[in-house]
Amino acid sequence: MMEPLARYRRALLIIVALVLVSPVFGVILAEMVGYHEPLDVAAELVGLPDKSEELNWTPFFDYTVPGLPDTVGYIVAGFIGIAAILALGAVLQRVAARR
Repeated sequence: MMEPLARYRRALLIIVALVLVSPVFGVILAEMVGYHEPLDVAAELVGLPDKSEELNWTPFFDYTVPGLPDTVGYIVAGFIGIAAILALGAVLQRVAARR
């Protein structure tokens, strides 16, 4: 019988590669072209105040990790997100297997 991770090795390698490359698009190029989230732009156009600093419930605000460069924080936040999704999938798989 094949080990669970060995079965998905190729998919996991692709996910790791995508997470490692993501700061190029999410941080570096976004800053170069001056990209802003469309909802932020719309809120600014209608005069809504920015409450994100006041209502911040996560230590990973804007996919950054305090004390790390934005690009490294983006990668760390990506791996945390992937880990959460994989953990949820494992839990749901076990629940489904019991039924």
